[in-house]
Amino acid sequence: MRAKDIMTKDVITISAYAPIYELTKLLAENDISGVPVCDESGKVIGMVSEADLIALKNGSRVVDIMNPEVIAVSPETPVEEVAAVLHTKKIKRVPVYEKDQMVGIISRADIVAAMAKRHMERVKR
Repeated sequence: MRAKDIMTKDVITISAYAPIYELTKLLAENDISGVPVCDESGKVIGMVSEADLIALKNGSRVVDIMNPEVIAVSPETPVEEVAAVLHTKKIKRVPVYEKDQMVGIISRADIVAAMAKRHMERVKR
């Protein structure tokens, strides 16, 4: 199983210059814990999460609190490798890139769902 098999293709993102209240609303309304942050051209320039909000000391825009380090995988990355990246880097989600374009995102919940699916397939045999 590869990243492309479990990724969410319709990725919710936020502008780097969006106000913090837009971020809180976006996360709450979509029941998600973080999103990629994009510049004016749509390029991912960071990630922002609930943890960033909770740690908020100063800032009024997403760019003020986002993590500029973006760790990504390709659509062909094996799911086991994606899981290892999430674990070792202590992150909860990772964008999926193909030719410098984000084509999806994988969260820890997607990994757990893939594990459950694999387990159910084994049980049926």
